[in-house]
Amino acid sequence: MNHLANSTSPYLLQHANNPVDWYPWGTEALQKAKAENKLILVSIGYSACHWCHVMEHESFEDEKVAAVMNEYFVCIKVDREERPDVDQVYMSAVQLMSGRGGWPLNCVCLPDQRPIYGGTYFRKNDWTSLLFRLADFYKQKPDEAEEYAIRLTQGIQQYESVEFVKEQPVYKKADLEVIINNWKNYFDKKEGGMGTAPKFPMPNNWICLMRYAHLMNDESVAQTVKLTLQKMAFGGIYDHIGGGFARYSVDGLWHVPHFEKMLYDNAQLISLYSEAYTWNPDVLYEKIVDEIIAFSLRELSSPLHGFYSALDADSEGKEGKFYIFTKAEIEEILGVDAELFCIYYHITGDGNWEEEQSNVLYRKENDEQLAGKLGLPVIELGEKINKSRQKVFDVRSHRVRPGLDNKILASWNGLMLKGLCDAYRAFNKPEYLETAKKNASFILDNLVNNNGRLTRVYDKNNALSPGSGIAFLDDYANIIDAFIALYEVTFDEQWLHNAKKLTDNAILHYYNTESGIFYYTADDDEQLIARKAEIMDGVTPASNSVMARNLKKLGLLFDNEQYQTISTQLLRNIVPHLAKYGSAYSNWIMLLQEEIFGTYEIAVTGDDYKNMRTELEKNYIPNKIILGGKKGSLPLLQDKFNTETQIFICKDKTCGLPARTINDALKQIQA
Repeated sequence: MNHLANSTSPYLLQHANNPVDWYPWGTEALQKAKAENKLILVSIGYSACHWCHVMEHESFEDEKVAAVMNEYFVCIKVDREERPDVDQVYMSAVQLMSGRGGWPLNCVCLPDQRPIYGGTYFRKNDWTSLLFRLADFYKQKPDEAEEYAIRLTQGIQQYESVEFVKEQPVYKKADLEVIINNWKNYFDKKEGGMGTAPKFPMPNNWICLMRYAHLMNDESVAQTVKLTLQKMAFGGIYDHIGGGFARYSVDGLWHVPHFEKMLYDNAQLISLYSEAYTWNPDVLYEKIVDEIIAFSLRELSSPLHGFYSALDADSEGKEGKFYIFTKAEIEEILGVDAELFCIYYHITGDGNWEEEQSNVLYRKENDEQLAGKLGLPVIELGEKINKSRQKVFDVRSHRVRPGLDNKILASWNGLMLKGLCDAYRAFNKPEYLETAKKNASFILDNLVNNNGRLTRVYDKNNALSPGSGIAFLDDYANIIDAFIALYEVTFDEQWLHNAKKLTDNAILHYYNTESGIFYYTADDDEQLIARKAEIMDGVTPASNSVMARNLKKLGLLFDNEQYQTISTQLLRNIVPHLAKYGSAYSNWIMLLQEEIFGTYEIAVTGDDYKNMRTELEKNYIPNKIILGGKKGSLPLLQDKFNTETQIFICKDKTCGLPARTINDALKQIQA
């Protein structure tokens, strides 16, 4: 056993029996490197990462390779999901050196943590020879290593930094048109999504474009969004038997997935398909949301109602083995019903992916189209497929399951809580709200300490005393966002007050008034070689963009000028970058949309506020916040309570006359 045996991370525990003398990131390893004047080898990955497993098997489990690593390096293993701050620094280094990044991420550093070389996956022989060369280079040419470390560290510190913008521009619809017209060049108008291959779901992109299409009445963007939502839901990236999306497809057709399933993807896809249903009611969207939630509760939910992080891509040492079927297997399970099932999901005797005779299930036609071709009533087709799916699911459930990463992360639970609230908002299913409330209570009870500070990783053995744990800006941003969403579907103000406390803590410990940007790490956390800020939206929105939107909402809800000022400054700093590549700034673009079109503050009060709120939510108003109930302390609610149910439409600190019907309220919005 090496030094990882007492780790809580499933990823680190996977490496606890390697012959490599791994250390977790921490004082012991870092001091050892300095004391022995050894290079540090930082190897970063996560438990569901297929190529991380491959490199472990080829290199880290090999005694001879391990001997080289142990002789010349202090070897540190990092779970990127537990320590995204460390990953952020060394990912920046590798991207600066090579122009690309990914996991496993391997960085060689001087004893003081400054990197001098890095890359991703290496074959065993390449890895061994590289380690010898780097060890020799450091021994023979320490001055050159020092010079390179200085230049690279300066690059890391400046990477993704933005200028402080003093002057407030006037934002116009034309600004949005320029951004989106540039972005359109990347649309795949045949298969949906962006570019060619690989393809990632990027939920925040499509929410942004959906809102743009609605607010700007752009039918071409609307069609691309609808195409993408259908192609993703029909593709092999979606698990048609058990629900839930894989992380990405390796091809441009959404057909062959990289089979790992991540909580953060599925949480955001719940939000995407829920909002899409309100925008464009399609039974496919409702089905997808219901199946993702069922999958998440079945396979990613802890007994305490927190959500686990991921399912591995591999089972029994093979990628995708849990999910693929041969035609013969389907025929054995379904008998006479197999033929229809194989037509529906394009299962063939030869197989449709790399492993001989094996199939990834996917769809091409909707039920109406296929039923027409087959001469079947649509209802009968649906009933037969659902019956067969259940049989296949039952058989599949007896297979060896993919590994579970049972870390519970604050940030990703925030995304899931928001998704559940969005699903309840769209479909009004009480079970969605109950699940959301249980998850929110878990977060409050287990991830918020007595000082109102967050802990990123749930540890049942670590009491939430003041000062316990470590958290990052995305933990604050996503949980604040989720608590605001939970308020908007319950009108229970405790969630807003909890959001406000976390916001005040985030401003105190993460905000840099000089740059007008939030750091990713707190002022009292461990100081790495660079203190970074997360600016660009990726597979999850950047923590700065989420905070900017949170502050805008809370500024309106609490009539708080400081929140509004910080939000405005954040956006002002980023706007000059938006037209370059919209996909990397989608959450910022949504904030810009709200600035240009304004935000409706909709108060629903009175005895029947619950039903009125539910009816109102059936109308797509993306640029709104909603508040109300029978009582409340928020500034905008003062003098608005009556037994009679009323809707107040407010904007720019002005409220219209109270409306008593949904139609009357909508007239004020459409005026």
